[in-house]
Amino acid sequence: MAAVFDLEKCVGCGICAKHCPEDIIVMGEDKKPLMKYPYECWYCGACYIDCPAQAVSLDLPLFMKFVPTPYVCEKPRKIRREY
Repeated sequence: MAAVFDLEKCVGCGICAKHCPEDIIVMGEDKKPLMKYPYECWYCGACYIDCPAQAVSLDLPLFMKFVPTPYVCEKPRKIRREY
């Protein structure tokens, strides 16, 4: 699942559904967001960025998780290029 909604924080404004480029977020009868097609999410973060109540978090798949600190090579190799 891509977007996870905190329904206690959600104010029901519908901005997440309006800004989703794939139209996979719909507003339910109780004015709360629902993921209609969760596996079609692009993980673009539009719902996360635009939510005024900060009620959206992204559950990224393992291959999209960020590395906390970049790898630094202690002994970088020098590459010769001859043209």
